[in-house]
Amino acid sequence: MNTYLRQFAEPQGYLDFARFGPVSAAVSGRMAESARTVHTQSAGGLQQLEALHGQARGAVARLLEAAESEVAFVSSTSHGLFAAAQALSHRAGVVLVPRSDFPSNIYPWLRAAERGGPQVRWIDGPVTADTIRPLLDGQVTAVAVSAVDSFTGVLAPLATIKELIGPGRVLVVDAVQALGAVEFDVEAADVLASGGQKWLRAGWGAAALLVRDRVSGMLAPGLGGWSGVQDPLDGQPHPHPPLPGAAAHTLTNPDPAAVAAYGVAADLVLQMGIRRIQSRITDTLAALLDTAAAHRAHVRDPRPGGGIGSFSIPGANPAGLHQSLEHAGLTTTIRDGWIRLSPHASTDPQIVHVLARVLANQSQPS
Repeated sequence: MNTYLRQFAEPQGYLDFARFGPVSAAVSGRMAESARTVHTQSAGGLQQLEALHGQARGAVARLLEAAESEVAFVSSTSHGLFAAAQALSHRAGVVLVPRSDFPSNIYPWLRAAERGGPQVRWIDGPVTADTIRPLLDGQVTAVAVSAVDSFTGVLAPLATIKELIGPGRVLVVDAVQALGAVEFDVEAADVLASGGQKWLRAGWGAAALLVRDRVSGMLAPGLGGWSGVQDPLDGQPHPHPPLPGAAAHTLTNPDPAAVAAYGVAADLVLQMGIRRIQSRITDTLAALLDTAAAHRAHVRDPRPGGGIGSFSIPGANPAGLHQSLEHAGLTTTIRDGWIRLSPHASTDPQIVHVLARVLANQSQPS
């Protein structure tokens, strides 16, 4: 664990990994090396980056318990979700989407519906089998959910949902708030998209797109560009047939440096083990939320869940509280009047004492 922890150098009070995860020394080194490669080399440098692309795909496939052919890289989580929505646009019907989900999992489906794709039917309340079951009928072709809710930290029961909707419907998963931090039912996801800038700590510019072979026949390459077809530069007239696997849904070649960094970050998680990472995150989050509760806070505690929790102080101005935390060196996010906490495995557990001091100074309710 100590070798892993020495990879990181974020400020002690950084508690905002659900927004952005400062990268590891290994990822930073790979970014710098990629920059030097494209600065000093030509064709040979490109070949090196292409080789790193293959290594990254292998690491991500292991992380997602998938075949390498089921994994491709796109530019962002949103890119991957738009690809999923367009891949289903040739099918009439309905897609179920949580109304309160992060917007990255809402607008791809609304835009697809506006252009003749499946119509959106909202899931209200928490994403569970009980909230989904009444919405299922013969029109539903897909369900799109987040593995971890970005506000509450609640872990979606993906395996239960997939069993409920059956093999004839596609389960699309936004995994950016889960991948690299928490074990989740990854095998249940038919299609999955996840950028690397949050818990995976890979920086921006690349995202994994998983498309299981079991649903390939239900999808069309709706955003598939020249990089998603066979032999695009062989001189033969286009259109060419799509590539097999997830690559059919790529728009163009991804940023090779970002993909290489993503692969390094995935390797680091594989070496450390997701259970060990999750255990430290869970323990630190629990200590932070228990500290908040001890200072009369209302707490939203997802245990068991992802690495996200939140609290509010009755009678305290949320913006003022957020500013007080910032002045004390605690980096958090304020959402709808609640302070969101999202530590990582590298977070110093002693930070709970700083939180306690800030909360002790809050004024009593009027």
